[in-house]
Amino acid sequence: MRSGMGRFGLWVALVLGPAAGALVLFLVLDRVFPPDLSRLETVGRVVVDREGRTLSALPAPGGVWRLPVGAEEVPPHLVGLLVAAEDRRFWRHPGVDPIALGRAAFQWARAGRVVSGGSTLSMQAARLLEPRPRNLRSKAIEAFRAVQLEWRLGKPGVLRAWLTLAPMGGNLEGVRAGALAWFGRPVERVSVAEAALLVAVPRRPEALRPDRHPVAARAARDAVLVRRGALALPEVERVAALAEGTPDSRRRMPGLAPHLAREVARGAVGDVVRTSLDAGTQRVMEGIAREALAGLPERASVAIVVADLRSREARAVVGGEWLAEGRAGALDLTRAVRSPGSALKPLLYAMAFDRGLARPGSVMEDLPRLFGDWAPENFARGFSGRVTAASALRQSLNLPAVALMEALGPIRFASAMKRLGAPPRMPPGAGAALPLALGGAGVTLRELVGVMAAVGDGGRGGPLRVLPGGAPFEGEAVVRAPAADAVAGILTQPFPGGGPEGVAWKTGTSWGGRDALAVGFDARHAAGVWVGRPDGTAIPGATGRSLALPVLARVFSALPSAPRAAEGPVIARGAGAAPVDGLRLLFPPSGAVIDEGAVTIRAAGGRRPFTFLVDGVPVASGGARREAGWVPPGPGFYRVTVLDAEGGVVSAAVRVRGVE
Repeated sequence: MRSGMGRFGLWVALVLGPAAGALVLFLVLDRVFPPDLSRLETVGRVVVDREGRTLSALPAPGGVWRLPVGAEEVPPHLVGLLVAAEDRRFWRHPGVDPIALGRAAFQWARAGRVVSGGSTLSMQAARLLEPRPRNLRSKAIEAFRAVQLEWRLGKPGVLRAWLTLAPMGGNLEGVRAGALAWFGRPVERVSVAEAALLVAVPRRPEALRPDRHPVAARAARDAVLVRRGALALPEVERVAALAEGTPDSRRRMPGLAPHLAREVARGAVGDVVRTSLDAGTQRVMEGIAREALAGLPERASVAIVVADLRSREARAVVGGEWLAEGRAGALDLTRAVRSPGSALKPLLYAMAFDRGLARPGSVMEDLPRLFGDWAPENFARGFSGRVTAASALRQSLNLPAVALMEALGPIRFASAMKRLGAPPRMPPGAGAALPLALGGAGVTLRELVGVMAAVGDGGRGGPLRVLPGGAPFEGEAVVRAPAADAVAGILTQPFPGGGPEGVAWKTGTSWGGRDALAVGFDARHAAGVWVGRPDGTAIPGATGRSLALPVLARVFSALPSAPRAAEGPVIARGAGAAPVDGLRLLFPPSGAVIDEGAVTIRAAGGRRPFTFLVDGVPVASGGARREAGWVPPGPGFYRVTVLDAEGGVVSAAVRVRGVE
């Protein structure tokens, strides 16, 4: 077949002329022998939060850190340095640079050895896609492939291939992986000096690894910076770049929300997967979980879920201690089906209030009673006699709850749970029955937080969402707002060991101390904590109040406070609406693209003094002023945040573009 193709090309050349024949021959060969792009397509994934900040990087198959990136995603100075150092005529040639090849051949003939390779960026990309032995035959194939890549992908595609596949030492490939591993930051935020190192290392990736050969790495980086035509930098900036140090160790790859990252990456379309999480909140919650683990028995674990009360979007998901030996660290414990204990009682009381079966002040009996052949008891084994419904819920008494379940009907309650996105899992062959009131069915922590969020949001139900986008959350009214608000008011109480005000909370303990739970909400968030052993064995003496509730208090202490009106916090439907003069960020707005140079951050409303931050670092403002001056250190993405004296917080993600 190949000899036939050669005869066809010769015939075309004779008939149409050399130029036209060469073009037709190239098109035929391109179709018959297409470039292998599998390495470019076999990449890891980057999981980001709702603002595009990196949560986790997941390697490509085989454990290679090959993360996709295009030229439009990296700072312009990185592309400028790359072109100047590797292929100054990149924008003008069709993939092969005859001048560079002629120079390389002449130098080889004169010196008797290879002095310069003459490879264009397109030829380098071809070699990265299909590695071959370094010889003349390979060089010829690379030249053909380079023209193919230019023809098929264009200049942006060629740059994407180089930026994604360039070796960065060890199992690192591409500038995104290199930036994360060597500098601990996204490639969008690398400085000029850092970009120069990313350009230099691929020349000899093992010999120029900055962690093993820092002197050689710095020399190679400096050579890129001083190369003629590298960048039109003012001399003072070039001197500053040359003075900048190089990394002496490899950073850990981003690994926030490892369980959720792998969940959303499975079957996702695209190389970058956006979630509804907030990177800052996730980092704080993982820290709280680690601190809690220090005081827990062996093999115990902690799971935490935080969600926005109104949108039902998850802001933090801590599935356990990732890959921890003895703690089933590979399992996402926010998705494990466990008994909720008494944590479903808020929904039960809300439904009972909604149907007129009771009111908060209704007197109920907490006395021994048979329900068929079942005689439920309270956790403390005693009985309280005659109590109000509000007191029975607050004390988590079992007899009144079972009586309400009997009056309401277990099937109706189970149906409501399904509508809330929390279908109760029953034992094989069992149906909905009275023990549902006391946790006699399995749910996940995510589902339980969704149920509690419905109580805190006027009875609007629906499952939590971990992916952003789509239609705004509307929810289904499982109970009417007055009933939900009544339960919210009953459960809004101080944390026993101290904590923030204005939080409604409820604990739950499964039979035998296998699961300790605490769920709650304020005017902004719903959250839940599970503590237990993943294998289901009991923790002696464990209760939701003793183990999970203190962690929940720390969770809400770390979350932004709900906006407060003059009369203080109110937990009810609509109570989360900001007051008329609530804290606002006037400039820059979220999503703004601003030029380099001095930026004035302006806030309105709220109560002074204010704190201004960029990426968590304070910006000097004088406190009482409603504005602060900020000079971005360079192009990239930043998060601007303002806090006021009442705990209000507003923020915006912005992009600073370089001066062209």
